[in-house]
Amino acid sequence: MSVEIYHNPRCSKSRQTLQLLQDKGIEADVVEYLKTPPDRATLERILDMLGLEPRELMRKKEKEYKALQLDDPQLSREQLIEAMIANPKLIERPIVIQNGRAAIGRPPEKVLEIL
Repeated sequence: MSVEIYHNPRCSKSRQTLQLLQDKGIEADVVEYLKTPPDRATLERILDMLGLEPRELMRKKEKEYKALQLDDPQLSREQLIEAMIANPKLIERPIVIQNGRAAIGRPPEKVLEIL
């Protein structure tokens, strides 16, 4: 079973989700997405698996969200995705992927639905 987690080690929910996976005996491939941001194709694939639009995957309380005026309804899907690629801190975390399915670990137990 191949499991991937988009992880931020400074985030408590991300750490809790990783620990939950480990407690279940699951060795996940850890992607520290702040160091290695997803490319456009990967982000599109994640959005599709989650069934979300880009703004729904964004952390709206981050200063970059406000500074870049990402709440502007005129911004296109492509512009929002570009903003997340350029500013990966905007991407909600953690995201766990397994067998073409994805879940956001908020709360951490939510990822168990796809395992």
